[in-house]
Amino acid sequence: MDAKHWHQRWENNEIGFHEGDVNRYLDHYFTNLNLQQDDTVFVPLCGKTHDIHYLLAQGMRVVGAELSEIAIKQLFDELKLEPEISQHGELLRYQGANLTVWVGDIFALTANELGTINAVYDRAALVALPKPMRIRYTQHLLELTNRAKQLVVVFEYQQNEFSGPPFSVVADELHQHYDAFYQLTLLCKEPLEGGLRGQVPAMNVAWNLIPIRNNT
Repeated sequence: MDAKHWHQRWENNEIGFHEGDVNRYLDHYFTNLNLQQDDTVFVPLCGKTHDIHYLLAQGMRVVGAELSEIAIKQLFDELKLEPEISQHGELLRYQGANLTVWVGDIFALTANELGTINAVYDRAALVALPKPMRIRYTQHLLELTNRAKQLVVVFEYQQNEFSGPPFSVVADELHQHYDAFYQLTLLCKEPLEGGLRGQVPAMNVAWNLIPIRNNT
């Protein structure tokens, strides 16, 4: 799964992964993050998700990271925001009101550029990456966000029945990535209506990750 794949998906408007409304699990479990007004939420691999509209409406500052500039142009258009655009090394920064999005390879993004993060909302990042990249991604995310608390939404299904993306991320794997740094709490596990692509039985799963701050 390389950058070219995702650029082509956006160029061809093949974005079946884009939800047409706010994700129900964000709406349901947002309060579990215990955030204050003007706290900053990081949304990795954000696309043009309506979840950003929701977070801004809750009084949050939002920082996203996204590979496709097409997606981010559409996001700012839909929000009716005129972005300030600036180049930072390999990345472009789109900024307007309480929204900042870093456009380019998330692995080129640094903690210094990202700034202080109060929480991570990961609905589309883990499930978009094949397993070897998920290992690299979770390590990078810990460094980027200084182990900020997380709301994580994933799919679980028999990976041999569907090649992905979205990929299946089972509980054992999530624990392998994060047990050393977080207390993981299962919030919800329920069937995905209609299955993946209307064919593969799958579960929607939401997790709350609270940092273990005495970890060194």
